[in-house]
Formats: sequence, C-alpha cells, structure tokens
Amino acid sequence: MPLIQVAGHRLEYEWIGSRASGGPTLVFLHEGLGSVSLWRDFPAALCRRTGCSGLVYSRWGHGASDPLDGPRTVRFMHEEALLVLPALLDAFGIRRPILVGHSDGGSIALIYEGSRIGQSAGLILEAPHVFVEDLTVKSIARIETLYEQSDLRSRLARYHGERVDPLFRAWTGVWLSPEFRSWNIEEYLPGVLAPTLILQGLDDEYGTEKQVETIARILGERCESLMLPACGHTPHMGQRSTAEAAMAAFVARVR
Repeated sequence: MPLIQVAGHRLEYEWIGSRASGGPTLVFLHEGLGSVSLWRDFPAALCRRTGCSGLVYSRWGHGASDPLDGPRTVRFMHEEALLVLPALLDAFGIRRPILVGHSDGGSIALIYEGSRIGQSAGLILEAPHVFVEDLTVKSIARIETLYEQSDLRSRLARYHGERVDPLFRAWTGVWLSPEFRSWNIEEYLPGVLAPTLILQGLDDEYGTEKQVETIARILGERCESLMLPACGHTPHMGQRSTAEAAMAAFVARVR
C-alpha cells in the first residue's frame, strides 16, 4: 500500500476508482482497531455500485501507517477529526466528501462535520458513539481478556503486524480509563448539516439504540436510520447486502 505524509505521520492509504469520476469521493473511516485491509472488499464494492471514487486510509498506529510512539489522549478522536482528516482531504484535493465511518470512525465523522471545519456532502455512519455506555466498556474489558487468552492477538496481527500491541493497549487504555467515561460529543450534533444515514445492529455488543436515537433527535429530518436484526457491531459484514444497498441508495439521493 502507498503511504502519504499527513500531520507529521506517514499514513497507509488506498485510492479506489478514477479521480476524475465527477461524483463525490467516499472517504472510509475505520473502527477502533481497524485498518485499510480490515475493510476487506467492501469499499471497492460500494464505490463500484455507486460510481464514486473512494479513499480508504489507516489512522496513525493502524495497519501499515507509522506506529504509535506513546499512549493516546481521551481526545484522540477529536484530534483525528479536527487535525488529521482535514489535512488528509486537502492533500488529496477532496471537497465535500461522503464520509463512511464505522464505530470510532463514525464518531470522527460527526466531530468533523459538526465542527464546521469542513463540509461533507453526506455522512454514512455504522454504529457511531456519541457518549460512553456501560455496555461498551464491559465489551472492551472482555476483549482485553480475550487478547491475552485467545487467538485475538494473532488475528489482529495479520492486519497491524508489529504495531498490534501498542495499538491495542492504546485503544483499550483510553476506552477503559475513568477519564473517558465522561466523553461526549453531543455538542457537535447541531452543527451536522449534511444528510446522514445511520446503520446499527440490534445485537451490537458495543452500543445500544440510544446512540442512534440521540443523533436522530438532534438532526431531525436530516437523519435517517436503519436498525438491523441479527446483526452485531459491523453491519457491512453482518448484513452485507442490506447495508450495501442502503448506503448505495443514500449516495444516489445525495448525488
């Protein structure tokens, strides 16, 4: 994968399609332990279906991007949304993207759009967080145990290589810290003016429908949501065909 220097770090990225496609660019923002490769073939499939170009990248410390050099702060998603993402979009000359954010990536998309630091043509959010729930903390504590006692570490190492230990410790360290329990980004929601689609699994082990209800209540008619049965935290994998169709229809309306 190629690398680009942004905000002081080299970031792994993949460009999909033609930069002269004429439509909006889909920019994919991965989950808390995600990367370019962990999206698998979904970004390419969605770009192909919508006729849009796409940019997928791994945040600092993820995938083949530069490794972390220390612990993260409780504002790591703010830093990504307000510093790194604007610089990345400028580097590629992307104006008014459609942000496709999963989990932490969805929260980053909301902070970016809600801050009005840039303008998006639309937001597609899978299982975003706007506040911290007990369910989320318990699930992350559980995977911390699994990391030590199962093959989770080796499975994540396929995507992050030697970066896997500092990445996992940095991410769980923030989410499980007492300081992070008060993390809340509802203040950004009134500034989210772009049309927004939210997808969440009814069996999501990292968040409840309260997250969706909070966003939808504040965004009003700018927001539509889809709660998916028999689906966990990753709709684009757990309910692939339904999620892809809903996203493609949303992109068509936005265009």
